[in-house]
Amino acid sequence: MRIETIETTARFDKHYKKLPKRINELAKEKEFIFRENPFDARLDTHKLHGKEKDTWAFSIIRAYRIKFIFLNGSHVLFLDVGTHEIYK
Repeated sequence: MRIETIETTARFDKHYKKLPKRINELAKEKEFIFRENPFDARLDTHKLHGKEKDTWAFSIIRAYRIKFIFLNGSHVLFLDVGTHEIYK
């Protein structure tokens, strides 16, 4: 599955701008992989549970994640980015 379009929320944009430079660079690399295959093993893509059961996340590095939802087959919305705090 290839991702055609990625939209972002204002919350994602705000937190993305505050990422450390190195994490920002890694996030761009992971986004490229995500666009090619959102379930590539290098991303550790996983479905969330509980109140966020329709939400997914993938890893930038161990401590940083991007939280997202599938809007349709090839269209996603990035909800937030950051450490595990984004799950709260």
